[in-house]
Amino acid sequence: MNDASTSELNTPLSESLPAVEATEDSLQVSAEKLPGRHRRILASISIPCPVEQVWQVLTDYDHLSDFIPNLTVSRRLESAEPVTLLEQVGTQCFLNIQFCARVVLNMAEQFPHRIGFTMVEGDFKSFEGAWQLEAESADSDTTRLLYEITVCPPRAIPALLIERHLRHDLSQNLRAIRQHTMSVAGIA
Repeated sequence: MNDASTSELNTPLSESLPAVEATEDSLQVSAEKLPGRHRRILASISIPCPVEQVWQVLTDYDHLSDFIPNLTVSRRLESAEPVTLLEQVGTQCFLNIQFCARVVLNMAEQFPHRIGFTMVEGDFKSFEGAWQLEAESADSDTTRLLYEITVCPPRAIPALLIERHLRHDLSQNLRAIRQHTMSVAGIA
């Protein structure tokens, strides 16, 4: 990745998301085109649970594929605090053709507010980002979950196609995380 796109990653997620009309769960998703076929996608959602509960769901790596749509494999390969090596496989149908994408991610946990990840092996040219968890206010048990990814697809796949599918998938995935966290907390 070049320096221009790297500097883009240093902007705090909460400052990067555009003001859009809020849905019931305050889901927001935006994307931007970066140099060299890279795409940056930002998403956030409100979850009516404390940060620590959301953290527990996100870091239960071996069970993420149980409730996140299109994630068929999620398994811990190695773990040495605070870094975890994680394999994930996503599956989707494009024009009646099943497409699978595999990544091995180096997950860097900074409890309880940030989980960064960088692809060390996989089907993309680059794939990196972070989850951030923020209490919506000092006296609130509501968490704002923010997700950022910068991705560059292989040459055979148009970047715009990947961007569209990631935007759609992120909406589903964040809602699934919200629902699962609420269910675990006994709120749904």
